[in-house]
Amino acid sequence: MLFGQRPLIRVLVVDDHELTRFSLKLALDCHQQITLVGLASNGQEAIEMAEHHRPDVIILDLQMPVMDGITASTHIKAIEPKTQIIAYSSIDDCQIDVMNQTARVDAFCKKDTPTQDLIKLVEQLGEPKHDCWEGAEPKVYSTL
Repeated sequence: MLFGQRPLIRVLVVDDHELTRFSLKLALDCHQQITLVGLASNGQEAIEMAEHHRPDVIILDLQMPVMDGITASTHIKAIEPKTQIIAYSSIDDCQIDVMNQTARVDAFCKKDTPTQDLIKLVEQLGEPKHDCWEGAEPKVYSTL
Protein backbone atom coordinates (compact mmCIF):
# COMPACT_ATOMS: atom_id res chain seq x y z
CA MET A 1 0.00 0.00 0.00
CA LEU A 2 1.36 3.43 -0.94
CA PHE A 3 1.76 6.20 1.62
CA GLY A 4 -1.49 8.15 1.96
CA GLN A 5 -3.55 5.43 0.30
CA ARG A 6 -6.56 4.28 2.31
CA PRO A 7 -6.65 0.57 3.15
CA LEU A 8 -9.31 -1.58 1.57
CA ILE A 9 -12.47 -2.09 3.59
CA ARG A 10 -13.10 -5.81 3.99
CA VAL A 11 -16.85 -6.58 3.78
CA LEU A 12 -18.91 -9.70 4.46
CA VAL A 13 -22.51 -9.85 3.16
CA VAL A 14 -24.99 -12.08 4.99
CA ASP A 15 -28.53 -12.55 3.67
CA ASP A 16 -30.69 -15.60 3.08
CA HIS A 17 -31.92 -14.29 -0.29
CA GLU A 18 -29.56 -15.14 -3.14
CA LEU A 19 -30.69 -12.17 -5.24
CA THR A 20 -29.90 -9.75 -2.40
CA ARG A 21 -26.44 -11.28 -1.89
CA PHE A 22 -25.72 -11.14 -5.63
CA SER A 23 -27.00 -7.54 -5.95
CA LEU A 24 -24.89 -6.36 -3.03
CA LYS A 25 -21.87 -8.20 -4.43
CA LEU A 26 -22.24 -6.36 -7.73
CA ALA A 27 -22.70 -3.01 -6.00
CA LEU A 28 -19.70 -3.49 -3.70
CA ASP A 29 -17.44 -4.78 -6.48
CA CYS A 30 -17.75 -1.41 -8.24
CA HIS A 31 -15.91 0.43 -5.43
CA GLN A 32 -12.11 0.49 -5.35
CA GLN A 33 -11.87 0.95 -1.57
CA ILE A 34 -14.07 -2.07 -0.82
CA THR A 35 -13.21 -5.73 -1.14
CA LEU A 36 -15.84 -8.41 -0.64
CA VAL A 37 -14.40 -11.21 1.51
CA GLY A 38 -17.44 -13.47 1.53
CA LEU A 39 -21.14 -14.15 1.08
CA ALA A 40 -23.13 -16.07 3.69
CA SER A 41 -26.75 -17.19 3.72
CA ASN A 42 -27.37 -17.51 7.48
CA GLY A 43 -26.02 -16.49 10.86
CA GLN A 44 -24.02 -19.67 11.44
CA GLU A 45 -22.15 -19.19 8.14
CA ALA A 46 -21.63 -15.52 9.09
CA ILE A 47 -19.89 -16.49 12.34
CA GLU A 48 -17.62 -18.98 10.56
CA MET A 49 -16.73 -16.48 7.83
CA ALA A 50 -16.17 -13.68 10.35
CA GLU A 51 -13.71 -15.89 12.25
CA HIS A 52 -11.88 -16.83 9.06
CA HIS A 53 -11.90 -13.53 7.11
CA ARG A 54 -12.00 -10.92 9.92
CA PRO A 55 -14.06 -8.38 7.93
CA ASP A 56 -14.09 -4.69 8.85
CA VAL A 57 -17.81 -4.40 8.08
CA ILE A 58 -20.60 -6.97 7.94
CA ILE A 59 -23.91 -6.29 6.19
CA LEU A 60 -26.17 -8.62 8.16
CA ASP A 61 -29.79 -9.51 7.52
CA LEU A 62 -31.67 -9.93 10.81
CA GLN A 63 -34.24 -12.54 9.76
CA MET A 64 -32.65 -15.73 8.40
CA PRO A 65 -32.99 -19.49 8.79
CA VAL A 66 -30.53 -21.64 10.81
CA MET A 67 -29.44 -18.63 12.92
CA ASP A 68 -30.86 -15.11 12.82
CA GLY A 69 -28.77 -11.96 12.57
CA ILE A 70 -29.43 -10.84 16.14
CA THR A 71 -27.93 -14.03 17.56
CA ALA A 72 -25.09 -13.99 15.03
CA SER A 73 -24.23 -10.37 15.86
CA THR A 74 -23.71 -11.31 19.52
CA HIS A 75 -21.36 -14.17 18.61
CA ILE A 76 -19.43 -12.06 16.07
CA LYS A 77 -18.93 -9.17 18.50
CA ALA A 78 -17.62 -11.66 21.09
CA ILE A 79 -15.05 -12.89 18.54
CA GLU A 80 -14.11 -9.51 17.08
CA PRO A 81 -15.61 -6.49 18.91
CA LYS A 82 -14.21 -3.95 16.45
CA THR A 83 -16.03 -5.48 13.48
CA GLN A 84 -18.71 -3.01 12.43
CA ILE A 85 -22.10 -4.64 11.83
CA ILE A 86 -24.85 -3.10 9.73
CA ALA A 87 -28.25 -4.65 10.42
CA TYR A 88 -29.77 -4.79 6.94
CA SER A 89 -33.45 -5.52 7.28
CA SER A 90 -36.99 -4.65 6.29
CA ILE A 91 -38.11 -4.17 9.91
CA ASP A 92 -40.40 -1.24 10.62
CA ASP A 93 -39.56 1.78 12.76
CA CYS A 94 -41.31 0.37 15.85
CA GLN A 95 -39.09 -2.71 15.78
CA ILE A 96 -35.89 -0.64 15.56
CA ASP A 97 -36.14 0.32 19.25
CA VAL A 98 -36.41 -3.35 20.18
CA MET A 99 -33.43 -4.17 17.95
CA ASN A 100 -31.39 -1.43 19.69
CA GLN A 101 -31.88 -3.32 22.94
CA THR A 102 -31.15 -6.83 21.65
CA ALA A 103 -28.88 -6.72 18.60
CA ARG A 104 -25.14 -6.10 18.82
CA VAL A 105 -24.98 -3.88 15.75
CA ASP A 106 -23.40 -0.53 14.94
CA ALA A 107 -25.98 0.73 12.44
CA PHE A 108 -29.38 -0.18 10.99
CA CYS A 109 -30.09 0.13 7.29
CA LYS A 110 -33.49 -0.64 5.86
CA LYS A 111 -33.57 -2.71 2.69
CA ASP A 112 -35.39 0.09 0.87
CA THR A 113 -32.41 2.41 1.39
CA PRO A 114 -30.72 3.42 -1.89
CA THR A 115 -27.67 1.29 -2.63
CA GLN A 116 -25.38 4.33 -2.76
CA ASP A 117 -26.41 5.26 0.79
CA LEU A 118 -25.59 1.74 1.97
CA ILE A 119 -22.17 1.97 0.25
CA LYS A 120 -21.50 5.31 1.97
CA LEU A 121 -22.40 3.74 5.30
CA VAL A 122 -20.00 0.85 4.65
CA GLU A 123 -17.26 3.37 3.85
CA GLN A 124 -17.99 5.41 6.99
CA LEU A 125 -18.00 2.40 9.29
CA GLY A 126 -14.96 0.88 7.58
CA GLU A 127 -12.72 3.88 8.25
CA PRO A 128 -10.23 3.53 11.08
CA LYS A 129 -11.91 4.31 14.40
CA HIS A 130 -10.82 6.67 17.13
CA ASP A 131 -11.56 6.03 20.79
CA CYS A 132 -14.07 8.88 20.88
CA TRP A 133 -16.46 6.79 18.75
CA GLU A 134 -16.47 3.87 21.16
CA GLY A 135 -19.83 3.30 22.82
CA ALA A 136 -21.79 5.49 20.41
CA GLU A 137 -25.45 4.68 19.86
CA PRO A 138 -26.31 2.68 16.72
CA LYS A 139 -27.35 4.79 13.75
CA VAL A 140 -30.51 4.22 11.72
CA TYR A 141 -30.41 4.72 7.96
CA SER A 142 -33.59 4.54 5.94
CA THR A 143 -35.55 6.36 3.31
CA LEU A 144 -38.26 8.72 4.42
